[in-house]
Amino acid sequence: MELRLFVFHHAGGSHLMYRDWPERFPADWEVRTPDAPGRGPMDGRPPAADAAALVDHFLDELAAELTGRFALFGHSMGAVVAYELTRRLIAEGRTPPVWLGLSSRGAPGGQTTHRHLLSDADLRGALAAMGGTPAAVLEHPELWELFAPVIRGDLRLVETWRPGPVAEPLPVPMSVFGGTRDELVPPGRLADWSGVAGHFLGRHLFDGDHFYFRDHLTALAGQITDDVRKALALAEDFRTVPR
Repeated sequence: MELRLFVFHHAGGSHLMYRDWPERFPADWEVRTPDAPGRGPMDGRPPAADAAALVDHFLDELAAELTGRFALFGHSMGAVVAYELTRRLIAEGRTPPVWLGLSSRGAPGGQTTHRHLLSDADLRGALAAMGGTPAAVLEHPELWELFAPVIRGDLRLVETWRPGPVAEPLPVPMSVFGGTRDELVPPGRLADWSGVAGHFLGRHLFDGDHFYFRDHLTALAGQITDDVRKALALAEDFRTVPR
């Protein structure tokens, strides 16, 4: 195995939207799409109360796999997870990822939304506009009653996220991704991540909204593969530089 890639899902989502991802990457990559706790009626785990608790969950659940060569990619809420996981691994002196990919999420310090406080009708409208929630969930009263608490909880987690100040840029190559027509996270907000990264590999935009990757998965996977390999080459160059 050349590398293990972890893909973290968006608020209110699960691995199901990402089930086609593994086949788009090199055959010698292991692509993992872990779920946050509390996904669906068969998941008895309580949802995480905040971003710190969710990161604690993944640090524990994935501990044996966060070793060797691995990379992190997160979409929307998943970007919060991937970023905070990277910070925690570094702070605790553990193996950091070789690469960090953040999608459809603005850098810390940007404008905060309050969708988790909307009425049911307004929240369903906002989710419909974003396009990431199945119409059946939004239109079927019983399904909405089942999934609404998870969606609100995830949105609250994201919208109350207050990361600590960045003392120095992350020593991990970083790339950011987004949709050209994303009204929730406009392309300009993605550029702010360059100030957080010690080695910024660029902002990659695709035609589309907040869930741009649905129409561009092959191209996105190709860009992720290219950037991960750039990061691996940078790490190799660093090891060969005389000290």
